[in-house]
Amino acid sequence: MKRIFLTVVTLISLCFAQLSTAAVTDESSFSKALVGKKNADKESAITWLVTEADAQKARPILQNWLEGKLYYFNDRSSDLYKSIYFVSDLKVGLDATSIWDASTLSIENRRDYKKVSVNNKLRGLLRIQMAILGLDSPDANMRKQSVSDLLGTKDSAVLVSLGQRLEVETEDEIIDLITLSLAVSRAQDQALDSATRVAAIEVLGESKQAIVLKTLNGILASEQQQSVLVAAERSLAKYEQSQRLYSGVETAFFGLSLGSVLVLAGIGLAITFGVMGVINMAHGELIMIGAYTTYVLQQLMPNNIGMALILSIPAAFIVSGLVGIAIERSVIRHLYGRPLETLLATFGISLILQQAVRSIFSPLNRSVSTPEWMSGALQLNPMLSLTYNRLYIVLFCGLVFWGLLMVLKKTPLGLQVRAVSQNRGMARAMGIRSERVDALTFGLGSGVAGIAGVALSQLTNVGPNMGQAYIIDSFMVVVFGGVGNLWGTLVAGLSLGIFNKVLEPWAGAVLAKILVLVFIILFIQKRPRGLFPQRGRAAEG
Repeated sequence: MKRIFLTVVTLISLCFAQLSTAAVTDESSFSKALVGKKNADKESAITWLVTEADAQKARPILQNWLEGKLYYFNDRSSDLYKSIYFVSDLKVGLDATSIWDASTLSIENRRDYKKVSVNNKLRGLLRIQMAILGLDSPDANMRKQSVSDLLGTKDSAVLVSLGQRLEVETEDEIIDLITLSLAVSRAQDQALDSATRVAAIEVLGESKQAIVLKTLNGILASEQQQSVLVAAERSLAKYEQSQRLYSGVETAFFGLSLGSVLVLAGIGLAITFGVMGVINMAHGELIMIGAYTTYVLQQLMPNNIGMALILSIPAAFIVSGLVGIAIERSVIRHLYGRPLETLLATFGISLILQQAVRSIFSPLNRSVSTPEWMSGALQLNPMLSLTYNRLYIVLFCGLVFWGLLMVLKKTPLGLQVRAVSQNRGMARAMGIRSERVDALTFGLGSGVAGIAGVALSQLTNVGPNMGQAYIIDSFMVVVFGGVGNLWGTLVAGLSLGIFNKVLEPWAGAVLAKILVLVFIILFIQKRPRGLFPQRGRAAEG
């Protein structure tokens, strides 16, 4: 009796097993599988959808399922019970779209719809199947993304699909990715002969993808064949050499971007301090005013952040320039030739400007939005990407420097500024109104500081104290480059930025700044007039 009972139980279990893994053969059984709770049925549904259904319908279904936007109708009294729909937003009054014929159904009751469940295992399967579908896409970018998603897979069916795609692919970049994916699999397959695996490992050594490092380390940790180990060590050394190279390029880029910030912050001071001999401790607050101008314009144009940022460049120049002229006319004009009193007066002005901003905008930091065209990064290769905001800062610094240089070299104001800075008495004798030139020069330097504030608003929060973070750096750049020399300011700012970023990995950010300061102090002891000292009467005075 016991044996008969066990036989009956086994037969019943087999019957239930057959029922629980019912085959998906059409749209109706696909819908039933998704509505059910068994993962095996859902996996069978995914396989049927990819292999039997139209690819144009399959990909949106998989994508929406992965994103949690796939729902089924749950009203048992309706003929549409268990029908599957795309629902981007489950709100009354919106439409649900059928996954098969794009017909729509108005959502009258949210409770009539239940989300098709998905777990981590199904998410992984969905991503793989979407990538396989993307291999045959006419869009090269989609094919590239699909192959990238499949890098490192060990699924034999996926590898067969990649091999088939390799035979017909025409884009070189995609061919390289497919070749790499197949090489990753062959390099780890211990069932293959050593010659095949060594050839695959050599392919890995030519790539810069992150999967290469993981694969080679895995081989070195578990491999027994000496020839394979030697090939893996050689490829790993080549990969790490490329890593060091591009890491150095990235460090140099970060140094240039930091240097560009220092140049933008210091170039206005190079005019007011270098040309006019005024120690302006309110220079940082003029930078702050430019940053707040950007913030205000973005508040006035919330739906057009990019245009607001572009318009803030001339606006910040005008606002900061007018503030600078007001400072020069009201305070500094009475203090020429008295540097200590100028320092104290402008320090007091900086405190007044900070408090004014606190009263108007509050002491809290303000965030300035970054336009879409400044977001993201320029991917040169898997080891090197350059962020757009820093890239634009470098280009912007070059444009500002060139523009300021043209103003000083090619305009009547520039000629008068140079004349007054070299010999004020002779300039007056030639009919130049030195007081007007002083005001415009100070306004020009202040306006450039405002433009620097626009750039800095894209890298840091805007607050009442933001100018204090750059005033010391600005003086360091001007003194190191040579007082009154714009080219010296450019070279000094960029070199100090690169020097700082080179030191940071092993010294830390704070110690790196200290070392830079010590370097400048020692350098000034040797060359008191900086890298590019002024020549002629201006230097003698």
